[in-house]
Amino acid sequence: MIEAQKPLALAAVAAAIVLFIGVGLMGLYRYLDSYWLYRGFPPPHDPAFVRQQGTTETIQVKSAAIGGRSQPVVVYLPPGYDASGTQRYPVLYLLHGFPGDPEGFVRTVRVGVVEDTLLAENKVKPVLIAMPMGSTGVFTDEEWANGIHSHSGWETFFSRDVVRAIDSRFRTIPSGAGRALGGLSEGGYASLNIGLHHPSEFRVLESWSGYEKADDVKSIFGGRQELLDRNSPLLTLSKVASKLRREHAYVWFYTGNEDRDRRQNARFAAELTRFRIAHRFFLSDGGHTWRIWRDNAWAAVEVASNHVADG
Repeated sequence: MIEAQKPLALAAVAAAIVLFIGVGLMGLYRYLDSYWLYRGFPPPHDPAFVRQQGTTETIQVKSAAIGGRSQPVVVYLPPGYDASGTQRYPVLYLLHGFPGDPEGFVRTVRVGVVEDTLLAENKVKPVLIAMPMGSTGVFTDEEWANGIHSHSGWETFFSRDVVRAIDSRFRTIPSGAGRALGGLSEGGYASLNIGLHHPSEFRVLESWSGYEKADDVKSIFGGRQELLDRNSPLLTLSKVASKLRREHAYVWFYTGNEDRDRRQNARFAAELTRFRIAHRFFLSDGGHTWRIWRDNAWAAVEVASNHVADG
């Protein structure tokens, strides 16, 4: 009798082990999935004293510059947008880094929570925040640039088609005076690069841990020096400095004091000073991390709001 029970006991133990492993793997999956979504931070939520929340929606923008693809653009509408009738709003555009997507601004940087809170504290005027997807996938590097291959006009996709789509679908201030452009890491580089290519289209340029010399990505620039130079803000600033001054542009940027590109950023700050472009540059404690971008998002939204035109 006892011998007959041994296989049953072993089967029960085996089943318990499988269940334990299964539960453990499911827990690990959920942890990793949550970590990917929120980068180790808790999910975003407004503090208790905030009584009005904004809303988020996603639109699709089709662009011939990238072969007729439709790309998602996540749009944050500030509290009261639907009820405000004819009021027009400035827009803060945010460009993601690599690897990345627009949801990083919503889930990790918490731009909605940041703006809701700043509005409740009467520190800013309301702005729309538009966050486009700037590549064919999270792990595809496009540098937000017009590349050498056909259907790779990612700068044109953003600066022409996304901006037009936002102005046509929402109550914006449809001029450069009502637009700010920022981004983190590669997106910070792109905000400066695109902003200098279109000096009358964005009043404020923000770079969060970006860089100012184009990375020599062969699949994008083909190793062509003229393209690398044209897409390096350090080298193009002198050509558009007078236009930036005339448009009353303001450049706000920072990097970590442990970031490898901190010297490049300092050089760019020196060039802005030399060409008398209004700006602020500072070093933030740390490296190239989500914590830096999350911590400085409050100032980033405040700067954008306070330097663009009112509705």
